[in-house]
Amino acid sequence: MKAKILLLLYWLLPFGLLAQQKAAPAKATAVTRFDPKQRPRNLSDEQLLDLVQRQTFRYFWDFGHPVSGMARERSNVAYEYGNEVVTTGGTGFGIMAIIVAAERKWITREQAAARIYKIVRFLEKSDSFHGVYPHWLNGATGKVIRFSQKDDGADLVETSFLFEGLICARQYFTQENQAERDLRNHILWMWEGVEWSWHQQGGQNVLYWHWSPNNGWSMNHQIHGYNECLITYVLAASSPKYSIDKKVYDQGWATGDYFRNGKSFYNTKLPLGFDYGGPLFFSHYTFLGLDPRGLKDQYADYWEQNRNHTLINHAYCLDNPKKYKGYGPNSWGLTASDSYQGYAAHSPSEDLGVISPTAALSAMPYTPEFSMLALKHFYNDLGDKIWSEYGFVDGFSEQHNWYAKSHLAIDQGPIVGMIENHRSGLLWKLFMSSPDVQRGLTKLGFESSQIKK
Repeated sequence: MKAKILLLLYWLLPFGLLAQQKAAPAKATAVTRFDPKQRPRNLSDEQLLDLVQRQTFRYFWDFGHPVSGMARERSNVAYEYGNEVVTTGGTGFGIMAIIVAAERKWITREQAAARIYKIVRFLEKSDSFHGVYPHWLNGATGKVIRFSQKDDGADLVETSFLFEGLICARQYFTQENQAERDLRNHILWMWEGVEWSWHQQGGQNVLYWHWSPNNGWSMNHQIHGYNECLITYVLAASSPKYSIDKKVYDQGWATGDYFRNGKSFYNTKLPLGFDYGGPLFFSHYTFLGLDPRGLKDQYADYWEQNRNHTLINHAYCLDNPKKYKGYGPNSWGLTASDSYQGYAAHSPSEDLGVISPTAALSAMPYTPEFSMLALKHFYNDLGDKIWSEYGFVDGFSEQHNWYAKSHLAIDQGPIVGMIENHRSGLLWKLFMSSPDVQRGLTKLGFESSQIKK
């Protein structure tokens, strides 16, 4: 009972009611008042999971852009861009976090629908290219913000993360009232307008990541596996109007030097991908919606792939060949995040001594025991340094006595969504219930108990 009272006070006193619809400005007073040392203690596992999901959700709700409602790229001003930058893929993850919040009644269903509808209506008026959105937009104007010198147009992968969330929303908001009907219809119109096949660059059997009205196909980045982009091919095959054929998947995605693996690391076989698996977000981004349980195709069993990838990452951190301070059974997880050297794609092959909380926490469905050990350590033991108004900070290194102050949308979103998939399977059920998705998976040769015959 004492823990429940502390939790209630924790929510109401520092921030006011979370259920306010208006997003907080960038310099919200809540940020300056927050004291991680006052966090609730002695929580049960379920209370702790609730708290972490709900606190992390605030990144997308309280800190969402006040004009567009979209997710800001990051919580700090860095890399010479400011608070106006919103992220397409991170917004898709944020939409899924909003659905979780509605289901768990942290906000009302009506508030969730209204916020997502606000995002959708903004996107309908924003820059897009053959229906495909850029990586970054100006959250006030909807104009593209260049990600790199030639990356000033369509980003097919970021767009796939966005629609992963929007498809979940369309499957969730099914009530027959005006607000939910409007939301479903507008999502459908956007979804039907994405020209996935345009990114075959003239009919080639591969998808290309970028196209720009200023630079055309000059970035010339083919999307090969195995990495975070499986969702891109799944959605491209699922498109109602601009779908790809299976040969694009087989000859485009399922090729390259880092698709098949089959070797064992720490006595664990890795079917696909880089040696040691690469950063853990490979097993998070696609699988926020796509349910890996029992999901198989001619190339892999995706539950085995994701679980083994996680077990290898965990085993590497326990082995700790570089002898970094702080690594161990309760402090593990290497994935892309901020570091003391800037942004880095941390993995066993690029180990800088930085633990990224999103890595172990978003792996909750695959390794619940190991992930809970990490969660309790991050919160109970390191919380004074890494717990914040928007959940855990992006990364930390005990070796270098460095603790990030930043949060990134693409790291916060998977924490909410993957913990929820572990607890209830909510997002997996929603995404897999889409007839379009089921048709696309069937076309590509996938098997799953959730695919209706």
